[in-house]
Amino acid sequence: MKIELPKWYDLHVHLRQGGAMESFIKAQISMGCAGVLAMPNTSPPVTKVFESDTGDGWSVESYADMIRKAGGSAFLDFIVPLYLCGKTTPEMIENGANKKVLRACKYYPPHGTTGAQSAAPLETYINNGVFAAMEKTGVVLCIHGEEHGLSGENYFGRDGNAEETFYKKRMPEIVKKFPKLKIVCEHITTKIAADFVQKSGPNVAATITPQHLLFTTGDMVQGFKYHLYCLPLLKFDRDREALRAAATAANNTKFFAGT
Repeated sequence: MKIELPKWYDLHVHLRQGGAMESFIKAQISMGCAGVLAMPNTSPPVTKVFESDTGDGWSVESYADMIRKAGGSAFLDFIVPLYLCGKTTPEMIENGANKKVLRACKYYPPHGTTGAQSAAPLETYINNGVFAAMEKTGVVLCIHGEEHGLSGENYFGRDGNAEETFYKKRMPEIVKKFPKLKIVCEHITTKIAADFVQKSGPNVAATITPQHLLFTTGDMVQGFKYHLYCLPLLKFDRDREALRAAATAANNTKFFAGT
């Protein structure tokens, strides 16, 4: 018996920078990836669209060129999102979109994950016109959906966590204010997030990682398996079951891979 798997798109990868990039690209291609969305929390981060933009970060242009030179030309397509920060302007979004260079932007909760120290609070982009410019031009918002600034059991506890708080309070606000904004809720880990995506319109989708389909918090803490630590943290059985159901539904059009 022969099983033939189609090529697929990994819409959340870390190609990083330097000499390791070539190895990461080869690994993706060897797994049958036709294309990737390459995260911009590099060192330095991808905070500019064009090299001519002001600032110290890399540009979408320059990082895309690095990927091509490291073997990324073998992909059918790849996307480099802009790292949203306090210096991001609506003009940058519109100019990048109009020139067909910018297709997506990434929101990180400030200090909420690796390389998120350059990020600004969510309100920044709601109030300064950045999200409005993205909605207008069709640029996709890739969003790390966790409430920033939480600690203790508010961050991760028996009665809730940073992701659940974000999808209960923040995401409804964004969808209401920007109803035509295309949103990808990245690496969702909770039933609440999965339910939100399913109930939202066709412009809201989500990525799911293999580890969140396979493991729970119990798997990580029993024996302290440090290799299972990732952000957002693994959650509980009911969350894993909700993710599995969403990813394997026969009519699924909203949930896809982001490893």
